[in-house]
Amino acid sequence: MKEANGYWTLTWIGLLANVAALPIIGLVAFAGPPLQTANISLAISLAWPAAVVGIVASAGLLSERKWGVILAIVALSMALSASLPYGIVRLVLVQQEKSLSGLSLFMATLNLLALIYWCRPIHRRGGRL
Repeated sequence: MKEANGYWTLTWIGLLANVAALPIIGLVAFAGPPLQTANISLAISLAWPAAVVGIVASAGLLSERKWGVILAIVALSMALSASLPYGIVRLVLVQQEKSLSGLSLFMATLNLLALIYWCRPIHRRGGRL
């Protein structure tokens, strides 16, 4: 049976990135103005849950369970739905600080590429999963 290229690499990167994201989200959310209320509400409502779902998805992928792929798609969709609009709004509203909006848009791009990878048909039929 054929295994998808990059499966194990992306699984480990996803696990490490999601574990590292938990404290980083807290640092960004509680850093203070500008947009402090938006940062805190986005962190609590979407960013932390997406990271937790990503950790569980990585655990499922490491144990080669089919539900791991489904959860990876859900976690990446959650992260993409937060990072892309946040990056655009921050880019428009906060003129003096472009680095965080650029980072958010870069993360949205990485999430989109990972989402495309995990939506490939090889993860749904054939292979070990």
